[in-house]
Amino acid sequence: MNTVVARNTENAPKSSLYSQTVAFSHYNNLSAQLPIDPKSGKMVAGGIKEQAEQCFKNIKAIVESIDHVMSDIVRITVFVKNIKDVDAVEEVYKTFFPTYVPSKTVVAVAALPMDALVQVEALVSNGEGTIPNAPQAGDLIKLTNNTANAPTCTLSTQTVAFSHYNNISAQLPIDPKTGRVIDGDVKEQTGQCLKNIKAILESIDVPFDDIVKVNIFLKDMSDIEAVNEVYKTFFPDSAIARAVAYVPARTIVAASALPMGALVQIEAVVSHGDGTPPQAVEDRHGLIIEANNTKNAPICPLSTQTVAFSHYNNLSAQLPLDPKTGEMVAGGVKEQAGQCLENIKAIIESVDHVMEDVVKVNIFLKNIEDIDAVDEVYATFFPGGVPARRTVGVSALPKDALIQIDAIVANAEGTPPIA
Repeated sequence: MNTVVARNTENAPKSSLYSQTVAFSHYNNLSAQLPIDPKSGKMVAGGIKEQAEQCFKNIKAIVESIDHVMSDIVRITVFVKNIKDVDAVEEVYKTFFPTYVPSKTVVAVAALPMDALVQVEALVSNGEGTIPNAPQAGDLIKLTNNTANAPTCTLSTQTVAFSHYNNISAQLPIDPKTGRVIDGDVKEQTGQCLKNIKAILESIDVPFDDIVKVNIFLKDMSDIEAVNEVYKTFFPDSAIARAVAYVPARTIVAASALPMGALVQIEAVVSHGDGTPPQAVEDRHGLIIEANNTKNAPICPLSTQTVAFSHYNNLSAQLPLDPKTGEMVAGGVKEQAGQCLENIKAIIESVDHVMEDVVKVNIFLKNIEDIDAVDEVYATFFPGGVPARRTVGVSALPKDALIQIDAIVANAEGTPPIA
């Protein structure tokens, strides 16, 4: 059976609350890296370029500590405090990825821990897998793909497949023919983002309903209903998916700004049933997507609480809602953080897993200054500090919540092939 492997190195910043990288099956999930000097534990001196360089140095140190290289990274996510700093960050980025470029998402957020200007996280392929003393499938091949039917960028690959997942770069509402953001309001922009994702999937012969997780970044949270109107026209996409009312897991947050002045940006994680070679035929074909909801956590018609595929469960972001009433829990950020984590726990237990199976946690805070209070609660759910973690401050959350949390969970038994 696969095992959860959490690792830390002295060459990158350490925390008692989370691990630098948590490997499971064919992926290493890295904690988001701040521009902290691991020797001093303090923020590096300088501006955005120096901070970006330190973030990437920390990622490189973690990657090398587990006997991997930077070209094993399949996805990079960059959070900046000021969208105008993106060009400076990308200058640094190019020095770490001179030839191969992973899939990429760039978002400006309201605040970052320690008042940083930038934070960077990475997802890394893990060809040897995590079955003890038994490599799962040898050196799997990373497959990259771009199509002219979706926007192309010299600094990112539209989709990077590894093992049983395709990782798609966040799509802006760009017309691929002109390379410009389309005219129109948030509805038109949402439609273009989803069209771009669909074009990428069609270019690699993957159905739209193979999407297991969607992350939506909105410039204005009040646009959520308009976005949902368009979203419902794309999901479910096929007759089979409509028959079972399948919708992916989903997370929605407000960004303080998006590249090119966009109103919305959407990224997707996609199942890849045939896998990437070299995998034995019986390991590669017709794996089933297993979607699950439980009444013990809030249910939404536009998202599934957890979608399992292969060796991962992808959870929808959980708000601090009482599943019995559907209302926000009373109290402050501690009570809200506790409810989010209770909802995650209920979902995990409903699919016969435990909290120790969580490999990555993403925390979105309305007020970054609440982080210490949240950490008090968080430590009671993850006393071993095993999952990797990301924390960002956002300008708004659905239902005016103070906190929202999503998670990625190990799925040791995998999902079965089609009978």
